[in-house]
Order: sequence, then C-alpha cells, then structure tokens
Amino acid sequence: MARNMVFLGPQGSGKGTVIGKIKDRFGVPHISTGDMFREALKHGTEFGKKAQEYMNRGELVPDDVTCGMVQERIARDDCVNGFMLDGFPRNLRQAEALSGITRIDTAVLIDVPEEVSLERLSGRRQCRECSTIFHLKFVPPKREGICDKCGGELYQRDDDKPEAIKERLAIYRSETMPIADYYEKAGVLVTVDGSGTPDDVVALVLGRLG
Repeated sequence: MARNMVFLGPQGSGKGTVIGKIKDRFGVPHISTGDMFREALKHGTEFGKKAQEYMNRGELVPDDVTCGMVQERIARDDCVNGFMLDGFPRNLRQAEALSGITRIDTAVLIDVPEEVSLERLSGRRQCRECSTIFHLKFVPPKREGICDKCGGELYQRDDDKPEAIKERLAIYRSETMPIADYYEKAGVLVTVDGSGTPDDVVALVLGRLG
C-alpha cells in the first residue's frame, strides 16, 4: 500500500536532511518544490510552461499552477509506492487542493523554536563557485571564508541574514502553521522535536512513522 507523506516545518528545521536519510527505507522519492519546478521548466511540461510565463513577468506562480505541477509529478511511476513532499503545501489552499488530488496518509511536522532556526540559518555560508553549503558552527570550512571543495569564496545569502529569516518565519507562522491544524483535524499529523542532531531527529521520525 502506498505511503503518501508531506513534511512541514519552519526554515532551518532540517526537513530535507531528514527526508534524505529516510526515503530509501520507505522506497519512495523525495519531492522538493524547488527541484520539481526546475525539472518542470527544464522538460517544458504543460504546467512548467505556465509557471515560466508568470516567472518571466516577475509574478508569483499561482496555487493552481503549482498544484498542477505537483499532480504531474506524483503521477509518475516512481511514486507508485508513495512520496515525501517537501515544501508543499505552503498554505491552506494548497493543502485542500492536494487532498483533492490524492490521499495524504501522514503529515510530519518537524518543529523547532525560532532561536534554533535563526542559529542554523544565519550560520550558513555558500560557495560562490560550486554552491556547497557550510555552517560556521556545525560544518565549518577548514579555512575561514574558503570552500573546502573548490577553493571558492564563501558568502552569506541575503535570505540567510537574521532580518530576512525573521520575515520568512513570520510568513511561515501565518501561512503554513494552519496546515498543521488542517492535518491534525484529519487525524494524520505527527509532530516531532527537530532541535536535536539530524540523527536524533531521524530516530524520532522513524519511531513515529513505524
């Protein structure tokens, strides 16, 4: 029986890292909205072309187009046993639309306090050349400001600066948290504390998923 899962959590909660560590155990793909958008644009799918039109005009891609891209993606053969959605749904409208497309068996909320998100995100540094990501505290480069892999310059992305992080977290609380209530009412929400190490959080998630 297929296991269809969505993963929720604020920026810096480590959703992508956790999914990367557990997806093979379930034999289902990790579908992040960023990768899905890039793939749809690259292959020129019906909804990819629609999304491109909005992006070319500098406009946000509407929910119906994003939902159409998700529907295209989860209809593929690799999702026959289920999927792990990361970054979608982002708001209640998308959650309701997703329920009309497919059944969601489990919604995993990886919850972390705001100060943890701030520490994790504000410490990130990315290589200008190869895009490898380091962290000043958790994964520091061997030489300050220099990428271990290619020797490129490390920099802090604008959206990883404290002011930008606080703005993104405010949007998360107003738009994404109602999704957790939606899935809790549906009886499929699982909440875990994401404050620990990646391995600690993986163990908690696996313990709850069974």
